[in-house]
Amino acid sequence: MSIGIFTVEQRQRLEARVLAMAEADSRVVAGAVVGSMAHGPGDRWSDLDLTFGVTDDVPITKLLEEWTATLVAEENAIRLFDVPAGPSIYRVFLMPGCLQFDLSFTPAASFGAIGPNFRLLFGTAIEKPHPRVPEARDLLGQAVHHCLRARFAIERGRFWLAEFWISSARDCALTMECRQRGLPAHFGRGFDDLPEELRDGYREALVRAPEREELLKALERTVDVLINASEEADELATAVAPDLWKLTRSWD
Repeated sequence: MSIGIFTVEQRQRLEARVLAMAEADSRVVAGAVVGSMAHGPGDRWSDLDLTFGVTDDVPITKLLEEWTATLVAEENAIRLFDVPAGPSIYRVFLMPGCLQFDLSFTPAASFGAIGPNFRLLFGTAIEKPHPRVPEARDLLGQAVHHCLRARFAIERGRFWLAEFWISSARDCALTMECRQRGLPAHFGRGFDDLPEELRDGYREALVRAPEREELLKALERTVDVLINASEEADELATAVAPDLWKLTRSWD
């Protein structure tokens, strides 16, 4: 593209380069593609996610630092942040052209899929439990907390903080909608796959401006969609609904 955004060919070249690094490193004994390209080519905007199993006698932090130095020096990578997850470490890079590259290492004894988007390239992988879908009751409980914090932030005149909490509560409701329909329920991945008429009902739950009246309108609509989405947590929804509606009324 003319504005310098990465191409599919650049992503493929980086994938080949990293896999060559793995092949040349005797400490790496297994590898897999994870994420959106695990079971297909992805699309024009897909990032690159590669994960590797490392011999158990090698500290994965040591290997990660060595590979990072190579990627920075030879591929102009910019290290963004790390996400430790059990025995694994995930490191996120920004590559030239705004390409995101997620690299992770795990001791070989623990190397395996933690979700359905996993394609083994070489070596072996163990069977591991996948992260559970968020429970509807937990999501509703969190959303109630968020609605409380939103209304109190409005009363304190902290309108940007109120916007944060309203959006967080709305996202809990949308996650419950995804859960009920068997859609991905993590990080908003299923939101765009919800029925259009359902998504339309959430438009008024969007905060249009960090102003008192707009925030109160969005909070009222958020409470509405939240209760409607709580079919799987009906007992808790019935218990909290009266207090939730109090948050939407005038306190003058």
